[in-house]
Amino acid sequence: MGKYLVKRLLHGAVSIIIVVAIVMVMIYSMLDRNLVFAKDPVYTHQSNNSKTTYMYSKWGEYGYVDYANYGDFLNMLVRSGEIDAETRAAASPLGTTEEEDSALTAEYTAKFREYYESQGYTVRRLNAVTRAGGRVADGGQQQLFAYRDVPLLTRLLKYFSRLLTVEDVNYVPSDVDLGKRGVSFTLYDPIYGGEKFSPAIIGNGTYHKYLLYCDGSFPFIHQNIASINLGTSYTVNSGVDVFTTMTRSQGSYVRSNITYPSGMEEFSADDLHTATYMAGSLEANALNANRFTDDYTYVDTVKSGMSKMGYSFVIGIIATVMAYVLGLPIGLLMALRKDKFIDKLGTLYIVFIIAVPSLAYIFLFKAIGGQIGLPTTFDLGSSSKLMYILPIVSLALPEIANLMKWMRRYMIDQMNSDYVKFARAGGLSEGEIFSKHIMKNAAIPIVHGIPGSILFAMTGAIITERVYVVPGAGNLLTEAINKYDNSVIVGVTLFYAVLSVLSLILGDILMSMVDPRISFTTKDR
Repeated sequence: MGKYLVKRLLHGAVSIIIVVAIVMVMIYSMLDRNLVFAKDPVYTHQSNNSKTTYMYSKWGEYGYVDYANYGDFLNMLVRSGEIDAETRAAASPLGTTEEEDSALTAEYTAKFREYYESQGYTVRRLNAVTRAGGRVADGGQQQLFAYRDVPLLTRLLKYFSRLLTVEDVNYVPSDVDLGKRGVSFTLYDPIYGGEKFSPAIIGNGTYHKYLLYCDGSFPFIHQNIASINLGTSYTVNSGVDVFTTMTRSQGSYVRSNITYPSGMEEFSADDLHTATYMAGSLEANALNANRFTDDYTYVDTVKSGMSKMGYSFVIGIIATVMAYVLGLPIGLLMALRKDKFIDKLGTLYIVFIIAVPSLAYIFLFKAIGGQIGLPTTFDLGSSSKLMYILPIVSLALPEIANLMKWMRRYMIDQMNSDYVKFARAGGLSEGEIFSKHIMKNAAIPIVHGIPGSILFAMTGAIITERVYVVPGAGNLLTEAINKYDNSVIVGVTLFYAVLSVLSLILGDILMSMVDPRISFTTKDR
C-alpha cells in the first residue's frame, strides 16, 4: 500500500502540473490578451502613450509579460549603489524625442536598452505626442519601457515556487528596528490582557505577528506559519490571494471591546490576531500610532458569516449526506422490488432528473418553496437556518437520483451473478447471501465516490449558488472567467485538480478497506 500511495501521489503531482500548464497555455497564448481590458474603466479613459504603457504594465501584472520602465531601472541602480539619488533625479527626465535627451539621460537610456535587450526584452521608446503649438497632448508624455513574453516553463516554476510560503524572522528589512528577531511562546495571550489561558506563538521580524494562536472560532487553533498562495486576484477581489478570498469570513462586522497593544481600548471589529507588517505604517498614520507600538498595524476584521468555502461546504456536505441516506436505500429497495411499483416510481424520478435541465427544476423547487414560505434567496444578515433548505434540497436532488440509479444497477448485477446461484446451492440463506456477498460487492463502486463527494462539497455548485444567491465558492471560477482574472482562474483550477487527485486516492483506500480482496501491492511472480 505504501508504494502504491507514493506512486499515486507522484502521478497525481505530475497530473496537476500538466493541468495547470494546459490552463496557462490556453489563457496566456490562445486567448486575446486585450480582453483583460474589456471591463477596465481606467483603460478606457487613457489616451496616447499613457494608454500604451498602461496596457503593458497591466499585462505585466496579469502575468503575460515581464515589464520594466526607465524609472524602475534607475531605482535598481540606486539600490545597487551604482548611482546616488541626485544622479537619478538628473538622469530621469526624458526628452520629447530621443534627440532631445540630455547627455546624462542619453547615457542611462543607452544602458537601459543594453541591459534589457541582453536579457531578451523588447525596448520601446515612445516620443511625446504634441498638439499644435508644441504642447504635449493628454496622455502623450514620452515613455521608455521594456517587455518580454514570459516562457511557459518560467511561468510554471515561478507559480509553484510561490505556492507555499513559510514565515521567516528576516522578512522585515534589516534597517527597521523591531528589537530582537525571533519567536516567543506564551501561555497567556497579551490580546486577552495576559489574564486568560490562551497559548500563542508570537513572531518578531516575521510577516505575521501571530504565528499560532487560540480563539473561540472553529477550528479554535489557528496558524500563520505556512500560507498557501494560489495567486493574487486583480478584478474579482483586487489585491487578495485566491485562497484568502475563498476562506475569509463574510457578513456584517462583529464588534467587541478591543485592547490594542498601546493599551488603548475601543469598541471595534479588528482582529488583532491577523496583524501583519506594513513598513512605516506606524508613523504614517496617527490612528495607528495611538493603537499600536510597531509596524504590525494591518489587521483583518471579525465578521458574522462564514467564508465562501464555508457556505459551500455546509450546503454541499448536508446535501451529500441527504443523498446517501435517501438514494442508497431507495436504490436498494428498487433492486429488491424490480419491476414493482417502487421500482417504476423510482425510475420515473431518475428519468425526470436526467431529462429536465437542472436550471429548470431548481427554479421549479424555488417557486414551490417560495409559495410555502421558505426563503428563496440567501441573506448574510439573517440568522435563520431556513434559507439553507432550498439550496440543499436542490443540490441533493440530482445526487439522490444518481445514487439510486447506480445502486439499483450494481445490486441487480450482483443478484444475477453465478456466485449467488452457487451460494444458494451451498445452503446459504438469502439473508446471508444478501449481507455477506451481494451488498458488499455492490457497495464497492459506491464507496469509491464518497471521498470525492465530500471534498468537492468545498467547491460549491455554480447554478444552485447563483439561483439562491449563496455567497459560496461555486461562482468564483465563472466570475473570474467573465472578468479575465487569470490568477483566479489558475488558482481555482489548481485547487480543483488537487481535490480530484486526493478524492481518487482516498477512494481507492476506502475501497480496499471495504473489500480486503482488493490489494494495491504488486506480488513477485
